Amino acid sequence: MDAACKAQIIASEKNLLEAMKTSNVELLDELLHDDLLCNSPTGETVTKAVDLNNYRSGNIHLHTVESSDQILSAIGDTVVVAVTVEIKGNYLGQELDGKFRYLRVWKQFEKGWQVIAGSVIGLSTNL
Repeated sequence: MDAACKAQIIASEKNLLEAMKTSNVELLDELLHDDLLCNSPTGETVTKAVDLNNYRSGNIHLHTVESSDQILSAIGDTVVVAVTVEIKGNYLGQELDGKFRYLRVWKQFEKGWQVIAGSVIGLSTNL
């Protein structure tokens, strides 16, 4: 992966996490592809529309969203990102305070990089 591509993805990831933390639905709308599918820690598959509605309605309110251990792998015009994210806040009525491992697939489109797929699992603090 060339340095320019890597810098764009790192910036996109940073913007995505900031949008999650601030419930910036407009920025999330730009960064998430309309046909996004994402698996949640409960095994539920969530669409972009569902995700945006949860942020819009206030059902997701996060005050800490900090990443670490980021790994990037480029395959053509697609980049896979594995990253650990510490999250504190409220998600659909449940308090969150832990670390989660995300796998996101970014694809380059005319209007920029967008997440086309993702998955997240909770990390046990006992490991």
